Amino acid sequence: MKVAVILNESTSYKCTGAGCMNAFFSKTAAFEGYPAGSELVGFFHNGGELDKKIDKMKEKEVEVIHLSTCLRAQCGDYEELAERLSADFDVVVYTHGSEQGKTKKAVSYKKGAFTAASVD
Repeated sequence: MKVAVILNESTSYKCTGAGCMNAFFSKTAAFEGYPAGSELVGFFHNGGELDKKIDKMKEKEVEVIHLSTCLRAQCGDYEELAERLSADFDVVVYTHGSEQGKTKKAVSYKKGAFTAASVD
């Protein structure tokens, strides 16, 4: 499985990405149950030429894009971004920490079939 992570641009200026990377490589939190051999092929922020980044992830045959925990917490339009990405990828709205989040509901998006669901 090929995976990418999108983090919040402003957070990228101060964050090392260690929480996301540790969760991916230890297969915990949002990455629990991922098969052995899963590859992290993209790790980038949501600023700049996002369309170009999305095209590159399609070229790399990414199957799942995770919106980082910081993106969900600090990006007001994360749901719109997730819905947009779901045209080409499965989308998971966190990487590490709580799946539910402190103030925003968890939402899952399957490629080609938008679904929003609250996590209890």
